[in-house]
Amino acid sequence: MEKENVILNKTFEFAFDIQDLEDKLVEVKKFVLAKQVARSGSSIGANVREAQRAVSPADFINKMSIALKEADETS
Repeated sequence: MEKENVILNKTFEFAFDIQDLEDKLVEVKKFVLAKQVARSGSSIGANVREAQRAVSPADFINKMSIALKEADETS
């Protein structure tokens, strides 16, 4: 039985929250900000997921570092 991956679950849920935020930003005509938040916010989970298939520890660290940078940009 595979153990639940909390980080994957949280980043997946975060992507949905980001989509809601993007919708709200579009409503107030903040199009550029909405697009950038959607891009960086949704890529966090994508990079974490890629890290799960890393070919080496260095590859894992690199992909998780990219996810961290995207999280910083989103905040």
